[in-house]
Amino acid sequence: MPRAKSPENEPQMRILFADDEENLQELVRSEVPRMGYAVTVCPDGLTAVAALEKEDFDCMIVDLQMPGLNGLQVIEKAAQLRPDMDTVIMTGNPSQETAIAAVQYQVFDYLTKPCRLADIAGLLGRVRERRQSRRQVAALEHRVRRAEGETRLVGEHPSMHETMRLIERVGASESTVLVRGETGCGKELVARALHENSGRADQPFVAINCGALPENLIESELFGHCRGAFTGADAARTGLFEMADGGTLFLDEIGELPLSMQAKLLRVLETGDIRRVGDNDTKHIDVRVVCATHRDLEQMVHEGQFREDLMFRINTFEVRVPALRQRASDIPVLAAHLLRRFRPDAKGSAEESFAPETLRVLGEHVWPGNVRELANVIEHAAILCDQLPILPEHLPRHFSNRQLRKELRANGPISLRDLEMHAIDEALERHDGNKPAAAAELGISLKTLYNKLNAAVENKAG
Repeated sequence: MPRAKSPENEPQMRILFADDEENLQELVRSEVPRMGYAVTVCPDGLTAVAALEKEDFDCMIVDLQMPGLNGLQVIEKAAQLRPDMDTVIMTGNPSQETAIAAVQYQVFDYLTKPCRLADIAGLLGRVRERRQSRRQVAALEHRVRRAEGETRLVGEHPSMHETMRLIERVGASESTVLVRGETGCGKELVARALHENSGRADQPFVAINCGALPENLIESELFGHCRGAFTGADAARTGLFEMADGGTLFLDEIGELPLSMQAKLLRVLETGDIRRVGDNDTKHIDVRVVCATHRDLEQMVHEGQFREDLMFRINTFEVRVPALRQRASDIPVLAAHLLRRFRPDAKGSAEESFAPETLRVLGEHVWPGNVRELANVIEHAAILCDQLPILPEHLPRHFSNRQLRKELRANGPISLRDLEMHAIDEALERHDGNKPAAAAELGISLKTLYNKLNAAVENKAG
């Protein structure tokens, strides 16, 4: 039997086969792997459900007549445990009941016994093509969103041109990449651009903020867990590494990852093998990892907060994203680009969409929150402005802080830390001390906000 041809980088399809006929079990166990698929063979319905609870499958072929749980009961359970899995009914007696079940549980296809090996091969080929089409549609939707401006990098400053050139060259490789830059400068956009410029563009792009997860849930989120692995684990869960199989996994704020998880991540990056929480078996995955941080990893290594071997492993290539204040000449084109996201009627240049005084005010701002802060400001103005162009009065009241600019002129440059604390203090004041609301406005995680507040207290105490 010829081996099924799969597109490059597409993960091997996993098949669950459940039938009580020993001869058919042996045939599937020996021949289906030769077609290029991974197969788990179960002799009855109870064993099949146990397998579904433990791991993911792309397709289940199930006989309707089995001891213990029959095929329909297995299908009903599978609809709860693995709703994205394709199901195929196998029966020697097609009936109205079979047709009703096929409609009710959205069964993909059926095989009539006795079935030939060629019938199984043809069916699995159709399943593979269907799943491949789904992935391509998802990737196409992502590309459409990107074309509409959601993920497109924008800028004419030389520093941005250099970043874009590096993305084009590094994106085509399979190397792990570390994206560095301040909070809000667009590190995830760079990660998405790396994915779009790679051979994995038609495969999943999965992103996770390591600083936004409780420490006790990070391992389960990344690697998944088996049913009963811990209190509350009522069903098996697919981890983000498995979800990104064949594609790209973006680990944002990698510097927030606990040391215990850093060791496990290093092993996965070196071996490509993952182990779900509560499982003894490992699974090989094909994932390109892109990491990002705003923190000084070298200093963290020196302080014992980050593993040196992991830093070297994730930093095969480094892409630095400039802060907005370092490319202030891009503010007008960025503002116009962001305005088109919120106002379909804004189709002109920055000079057509913004009054000259507005562009001057935007250019004078220090932008401690970078592009994310600019996006919030433009969205605010787009809501308040009934008819273009955007005027200074449409900007947030706190935006143009005259006193801060007077201090800058009188005292000279102040530190980035002071600018950050100024923005944080203003946000907390606007939200009456509500830290979650302030963090949301600033575009940072609540954990990052607490870290910055604690650091400010320590600096004052020192």
